[in-house]
Amino acid sequence: MLDGDEIALFPLHTVLFPGGVLPLRIFESRYLDMVGECLREQKGFGVCAITSGHEVGRAAGCAAVGTLALIDDFDRTEDGQLAIVARGLRRFRMVHSRVQPNQLLRANVAWLDDSGDAPLPLQHRPMAQFLARLIRRAGAPYSAMTADYDSSAWVAGRLAELVPFALTDKQRLLEMDAPLERLEVIYGELLAEELSHHR
Repeated sequence: MLDGDEIALFPLHTVLFPGGVLPLRIFESRYLDMVGECLREQKGFGVCAITSGHEVGRAAGCAAVGTLALIDDFDRTEDGQLAIVARGLRRFRMVHSRVQPNQLLRANVAWLDDSGDAPLPLQHRPMAQFLARLIRRAGAPYSAMTADYDSSAWVAGRLAELVPFALTDKQRLLEMDAPLERLEVIYGELLAEELSHHR
């Protein structure tokens, strides 16, 4: 994938991180078409946090940094909707976006560097233990993931997805390039009190 690639966007009231999973129910025609295109052409779509507007109806405003998602599984539900499970692959920054007549957003994107992983520091082991409890509680599809509790990027990403932080906090974490910085912010600003109750 090259900088300048064009991808379809799915603005949501959530933030997906590389390595994460995202179950979605698809019912709007624009997104059914998008999923069909992604499956036919074996390509992904961009997940971006909504900054203005709504998930349904007219195209929403969304954050400039998002995550490319690939569809791992799909099925039809009894009510005719499409259930998919998408996997976060890599982050991007929107360079230019446009709205199609059907209100589907498309954007040319620049890919961000996600190669800076690091081993989980010893002082952050309690965060990994806390995350393991969250994943057991969350069940599928998180419980079916291949876990990597030794990876700072993996632990930080899953905590950011599973802990009910404010959307603006999740987005701020996504925009950080260094996984260790994400971990420090998650612990120092967001999780320290919570973790102290689980010791």
